[in-house]
Amino acid sequence: MMSLKIFLVYLTFFTVYCYADETSTLHIDASKGRKIPDTFFGAFFEEINHAGAGGLWAELVSNRGFEAGGQSVPSNIFPWTVVGDDSSIEVSTDRSSCFDRNKVALHMNILCDGPKSCPPGGVGISNPGFWGMNIEKAHKYKVVFFVKASGAIDLDVSFIGSDNETLASNNIRSFDHNVTEWTRMETVLEAKATNHNASLQITTTKRGVLWLDQVSAMPLDTYKGHGFRKDLAQMVADLKPRFFRFPGGCYVEGGYMRNAFRWKDSVGPWEERPGHYGDVWDYWTDDGFGYFEGLQFSEDIGALPIWVFNNGLSLNDEVDTSLIAPFIQEALDGLEFAKGSARSKWGSLRASMGHPEPFDLRIVAIGNEECAMSKYRGNYLKFYDAIKHAYPDIQIISNCDASQKPLDHPADFYDFHIYSHANDMFSKHSKFDDAPRYGPKAFVSEYAVWQSDAGNGTLLAAVAEAAFLIGLEKNSDVVHMVSYAPLFVNTNDKRWTPDAIVFNSHESYGTPSYWLQHLFTTSSGATLLDSTLQTSSKYIVASAIEYTNATDKNKYMRVKVVNFDSDPHNFRFSVTGLDSKVQSSGATKTVITGPNVKEENSFSEPNKIVPQHTSLENASEDMNVLLAAYSVTSFDLSYIV
Repeated sequence: MMSLKIFLVYLTFFTVYCYADETSTLHIDASKGRKIPDTFFGAFFEEINHAGAGGLWAELVSNRGFEAGGQSVPSNIFPWTVVGDDSSIEVSTDRSSCFDRNKVALHMNILCDGPKSCPPGGVGISNPGFWGMNIEKAHKYKVVFFVKASGAIDLDVSFIGSDNETLASNNIRSFDHNVTEWTRMETVLEAKATNHNASLQITTTKRGVLWLDQVSAMPLDTYKGHGFRKDLAQMVADLKPRFFRFPGGCYVEGGYMRNAFRWKDSVGPWEERPGHYGDVWDYWTDDGFGYFEGLQFSEDIGALPIWVFNNGLSLNDEVDTSLIAPFIQEALDGLEFAKGSARSKWGSLRASMGHPEPFDLRIVAIGNEECAMSKYRGNYLKFYDAIKHAYPDIQIISNCDASQKPLDHPADFYDFHIYSHANDMFSKHSKFDDAPRYGPKAFVSEYAVWQSDAGNGTLLAAVAEAAFLIGLEKNSDVVHMVSYAPLFVNTNDKRWTPDAIVFNSHESYGTPSYWLQHLFTTSSGATLLDSTLQTSSKYIVASAIEYTNATDKNKYMRVKVVNFDSDPHNFRFSVTGLDSKVQSSGATKTVITGPNVKEENSFSEPNKIVPQHTSLENASEDMNVLLAAYSVTSFDLSYIV
C-alpha cells in the first residue's frame, strides 16, 4: 500500500512538472502562403454615445438651431440657458427662421436698457456645448450665427469659463447696416486662457427685440481642416484602417421611419440641415457629421468608405412595398452624390461642398441587422438589381448571415455581428474554419466582448478578441473585412459599453481593445504564412504573416500568439523556407498583458494596459519564449528577401 502511495505522489509530481514544462510550437513555412485581402482590417463608426455630435465632429454648440425639441413651438431649447431674469429678458421660440427645413428660431425680448439698467455682463443666452466646451489658450474659434432684429444690434459673443472668467470676447454691432432681415454674422475668438468646461454666451445691454438661429462655434484647428476633432481623428487614423463603415448601425434605420437617417438631410450647408432625433440612442443630432463628412473622413484617413444605406422598407414592416421606388431612387442619388461627375445633379452638390472629384465609394450595405424582417429579402433584391444596373462596380452587402449555409439571394458580402462573453469570443477563433468557401465573402463588421467580462474595456476582453481576430486572419480567404464596434464613447453618455476610444471635452484614451487592434494594422494586404500549431493546450492561438514595413520598406514576419490561460506558457516558433537569415537588429517583441484580467485604462491611467515594446535579442528562426498569463504577444522579425 505504501509503495502505491509513493507511486501516486510521484505520478502527480511528474504530471505537474510536465505541465509546467509543456511547450506549444508554431511551425512556420515561410515559402508558402496566401495574400490577405487589402481591405481586411478597418473601422466602423456609428452615431452612438455621442460619437459624432460632441465627439469626432468638432462643433462645440449643442442644439445649434434650437430644433431639438421638434418643429413645433414652443420648442425645448436645452441645453441653452437664459442669462438674466424675467425682469430683464423674455425668451421664447417661434417659426420665423429663414431656413425652410428648420423653421424654429429663438426670440429674445430685451427689457433692460444699457449697462446701468441691465445686469453686469448683459442678458442673453448661454450654451455649455456637450458637457462643457474645451477652450484652450491661444487657440482660435470661429463663431457663426444668424440674427434678425427690430433695430440695430450690439452683441457680445464670449467664451466664459466654469469659474465665470471671460476666456475670449468680441463685440458685434450693426449700427452701420440693417439687420431687420436675417443676416449672417461671423467672428473669430482667440482664447486668453484654458478652461475645459466653458460655455458660449451671446449677450447684450441694448433694449429691443431680436431673433437668433443656427449658432455655431468651431475650432479653427481641426483634422486636415475638415472639421474633425484632431485627437479623436488621429486615434482612428493610427489604426490604419483600410475601410470606414458609416453612419451605423442601428442609428441608420432608427426605431421608426420618421427618425431614420436620411442622407439628403445631412448634406449641403450645415445651417440648412434639419437634423433629426436618433430614437435608437435617444438623443438629437444636428447632422454636422453627415453623409459627406463620412466620405470625407474616410478619404482623410486613407480608408475605403462603406456606406450603410437604410432601405426604409423592412423597418418594422411599416412601409408598403408599393412605395419602394422613391427609396431606390434615394439610394441611387446617394451613389451619384459620392461617385457622380461634378456636372451631375447630386455630384454638383458634392462639388459645391468642396470636393469636385468623386469619392472612392465601392461598397454599400443595404440595411443593418434586418434579415429577420419579413420584407427584407424581397426589398433587398429590388435594391440589388437597381444598384447593379446603374453601378455594376458597386459591391453589395446583405444583412443575412452565410457563415453556416449559403444565401438564397445574390450578394458580394454578408454581414456578421458578434457580441459575446470572453470565453465564447475566444472559442470563436475557429468560427469560420468550416464556413462555405464559395459565394459571398464575410464582413465581420461588428465584434466585441461585452457585459461583465468587458466592463468599460478590460484586458480580458482584448485577449479574447485577439484570438478571434487571429482566427479571422487565418480564414481571410472567406473573411475579407473586420471592424470592432462601437468605436467611440463620450464618457458623459455611455449608451453602450465597452468601446474602443473613450473621451470627454478635452481628453481621450484607448481601451485595451483599441490597443490590441494596433497589432493587426499590418495584416491588410500581408501574406498569411503556412503554419501549424502543435499544442496540447486549449488556450493557445497563433498565426504568422509577412508584411512590408511602411517606414523602412523591409520585409518582416509577425508572429502573433494569444495565451488565454491564467498560467504562463512556454511557446516556441520555428521558421523554415526563408531565403535569408533573420536579422538580429530591428527585431521587436510586443506584449499586451497586466496583473489583473479586469484591468481597465482610464483618464487618470490611460496607459495602464497598452502594448509594451522591447528589442528581441538573439532573434532567430527558432526561438523559445515564455508567454505571460492572459496575454497577447507579437514578434516582429526582419529579414531581407
